This record gives sequence, structure tokens and C-alpha cells, in this order.
Amino acid sequence: MDNLRFFEWVQGVNDAGLELPQRQTQGAAGYDLFSMQEVRISPGEIVLVPTGVRVKLPIGEFLAIYARSSLAIKKKLMLANGVGVIDADYYDNPLNGGEIMIPLLNLGKEEVLLPRGERIAQGIFMSYLTSTAESSLSGKKRIGGFGSTGDR
Repeated sequence: MDNLRFFEWVQGVNDAGLELPQRQTQGAAGYDLFSMQEVRISPGEIVLVPTGVRVKLPIGEFLAIYARSSLAIKKKLMLANGVGVIDADYYDNPLNGGEIMIPLLNLGKEEVLLPRGERIAQGIFMSYLTSTAESSLSGKKRIGGFGSTGDR
């Protein structure tokens, strides 16, 4: 069983001057995710902010994505979907290389500029349980990128 858990750059990304996600202190649960490029977000607009990283996870785990608290307080930005879930099978996504994208919503009245390298979110490794009555998933595969498991 593959129990590896790590972040890495998406192939072809210019990571000059940026760091892979890391915890800032021993007691921190979250790994800081950075904006890969400068992004402008108009009032009321939702923008998918690229991070340039992907995450390798064992089956039975996911990476929960939360906006950094300072984004709401200082910039009036929030994670558009409340919390993000990066599944283990998102890593090898052929459409985007498994890149983690952060959907941010501007709740303010002014445009917000996020410079390249700004810490925008944090990822927390989580385990999950599945139903004992689950039907077989054999042969089913992820079919796309962001929000790729369907809209049903």
C-alpha cells in the first residue's frame, strides 16, 4: 500500500522564489498554500487562484482546503465553496496535472490584488471512513479537473 503524503510542483510550473506548502510552526495543523501568480479579484467575482502544486495522498485520506483567516479580515475574501476537498485520485488528473486551485470570492466593495507568493489558504490532511454498505466502485475513474466527479 502506498502511504506517501507530500506536495510537489505541477510539471512545467515556474516555482522560482516560492516554497512548497509547509506548516509555519510545530503546533500548526495547516500547510500554507500560495498564489502562483498575481491575481485581481473584482467585487462579487469568484476567481480560481492557481497554486502550482499538487498533493500525493494515500487512499483513505483527503486534503481539506480552508481560506486563511486573515483573507476575510484584511481583504474581504472567502473560499467560494466554504471548504475544498482534494481527493487522492486528483493527483494524476490529466486535464490540469492535479494542480490545486483555490476558488476565492471577493465580498468587499473594492478590487483585491493578490501578489504572487501570497499565502491564501491552508491544507489539512484528513482521514475518512466509507459506508460498509457501499456498492462497488470498480472501474470508475475521475473524469476531469476542478469539480470533476459530476454535477448530479
